[in-house]
Amino acid sequence: MAGSHVLNTIRSITKGEISPGWLRTISFVLLILIWEVSALLANSRVLPDPWSVAVVFYDHLINGSLIYDLGITLWRVIAAFVLAMVTGTAIGILMGLRKRLDILLDGWLILFLNIPALVTIILCYVWFGLTEVAAITAVALNKFPNVIVTLREGTRAVDRDLLQVAQVFRVGHRKAFFKFFLPQLYPYIMVAARSGIALIWKIVLVVELLGRSNGIGFQLSVFFQLFDISSILAYTLAFVIVMLIVELLFIGPMDRYATRWRK
Repeated sequence: MAGSHVLNTIRSITKGEISPGWLRTISFVLLILIWEVSALLANSRVLPDPWSVAVVFYDHLINGSLIYDLGITLWRVIAAFVLAMVTGTAIGILMGLRKRLDILLDGWLILFLNIPALVTIILCYVWFGLTEVAAITAVALNKFPNVIVTLREGTRAVDRDLLQVAQVFRVGHRKAFFKFFLPQLYPYIMVAARSGIALIWKIVLVVELLGRSNGIGFQLSVFFQLFDISSILAYTLAFVIVMLIVELLFIGPMDRYATRWRK
């Protein structure tokens, strides 16, 4: 009976009879089951089971500094994200519109794209000291070249005929930019934002590990020295949950709102 039920579920998934919400739930449950089975087979403190991690997570949440460290890291992620997106978007649009500027800055862009994140972090700490400014600058410098490339290509792909229509009807420059030009860039901006969130929070952890005395990255380095795998997974899980909430409540709705004109 159990085997036939599993087969029926698989058939329903392959035929598309299950809603996306249930499909995500099944995927999540399957991941937990794989984790549980792997932990049982390993039978080692190197891979604790999900329940052990949940208990440690709750303890850090109630009795530890998880909320504080999470808030500190989240602040650094937001600050670096805003700085990288604003700067990268402006430069990317200008490079896409001005060919001479694109040629002038293209070599710089290639250079920044190929400098390892670790090198940028170390140099910022050496130049600016072990400060918040150095930490946020290092993270933003590692991200904004990717934003520039994405927005430059998006600007090149803008429908010029649509902009000419705005000129024919004598639409003002400001209105033409916000109503005809910028909406065509929204998909590229959202791609840069989504990839930016994923990349920035990972770099922030490295920045905190190397030169800060608080935050998720700093705590992970402490747990590593104590060989506390459960706490490492618990802290990682906490920030992943926050990022999923950001995606569901902010990035996703913004993406749907920004691209509603295409429907």
